[in-house]
Amino acid sequence: MLVSVTDFRLDSIRDLPGVYRQARRLAARWPELAGAYGMRLWTIPTARRCGAVAVWRDPAALHGFIAWPPHVAIMRAYQGRGTLTSVTWQADTFDVKAIWDRTWSPSRSGAG
Repeated sequence: MLVSVTDFRLDSIRDLPGVYRQARRLAARWPELAGAYGMRLWTIPTARRCGAVAVWRDPAALHGFIAWPPHVAIMRAYQGRGTLTSVTWQADTFDVKAIWDRTWSPSRSGAG
């Protein structure tokens, strides 16, 4: 499996509600995505940050999502309105606690 973590730091708090609404719309269509095992959205409003932790079958599944037209449209709509960082790693098991702990570990840049 492949775990991906995205962290979008917005320049303006005013963009956060719209970004989060768009993320929820994508999440509602999650079952359509081949190789998508699980996903959790997160937000830290006081820091103007939001993102997702997602588990994929493999890198090809993640790349399919990145190129998915609804995702591309959202990325274009918010391009230049903040800084997006992401990190991925391989996981041997779908251990939610271990994934969440690593996502927020102080030694990992990005979220947390």
